[in-house]
Amino acid sequence: MRYAVNIPPFTDPTTVVQIARDAEAAGWDGVFVWDHLQWSSDHPDVHDPWVLLGAIAQATEQVRLGTLVTPLPRRRPWVVAKQLTTLDHLSRGRAVLGVGLGVPDDLDFGHLGDVADPRTRGSMLDEGLALLDGLLRGPVRHSGEHYAVEADLRPTPVQRPRPPIGVAGVVPNRKPLARARRFDGVVPIGSGELLTPDDLASYLGETPRKGWDVVAPWAPGIAAQEYADAGATWLVTSTWPVGDWVEEFRDRVRCDPRG
Repeated sequence: MRYAVNIPPFTDPTTVVQIARDAEAAGWDGVFVWDHLQWSSDHPDVHDPWVLLGAIAQATEQVRLGTLVTPLPRRRPWVVAKQLTTLDHLSRGRAVLGVGLGVPDDLDFGHLGDVADPRTRGSMLDEGLALLDGLLRGPVRHSGEHYAVEADLRPTPVQRPRPPIGVAGVVPNRKPLARARRFDGVVPIGSGELLTPDDLASYLGETPRKGWDVVAPWAPGIAAQEYADAGATWLVTSTWPVGDWVEEFRDRVRCDPRG
């Protein structure tokens, strides 16, 4: 089992970087950052995850780094490929990427002129993932429903054939699980409630898991072994950014996840 923190970028950037340093010092294996442009009227300060991850890469030595998750339908896949490759070089091969449809539909998509319809975004995600996979590996010539690209992006990532990609989906929706099988792992998300080990085991079912990561949210008070028995390979702790969340989260991050 490996352990990660997932930081909401809703405080000043230097604090986000310090939380990442605290996590590495405490023994966490990964540091991830939420990817939003807006969140709500209660959280006006939302910083860019890729700029933050570049700073975190320079402030850490060992932890895996990435977004959890980037809504690929809102981002141009070739730009994400360039950002991920640059992070992989800055971190000397520690970059990973989580992708999904993204939320909320209105505030973070429709209000900004992006596609808000989930079905259309799902189609964009499927095509964008195939395109992103190709762009990270070498030359691409692609013409599809949503994207037309002819490119040979250089340099290629440090990790070959590319950094790991995990695909997020809300439990119990099965389509994201099938989508994730084409890549390196799945990021199951509870539907408004904590995801228990029983929920996780039921969701994964008989899905083959060899060489495949299951990146699960870690509900407080539940032993890591229960999630491992259900199929998790990563446990991720995060927080809901309300009240005095920064100090509470920093206190939690400073504790060794292995006890």
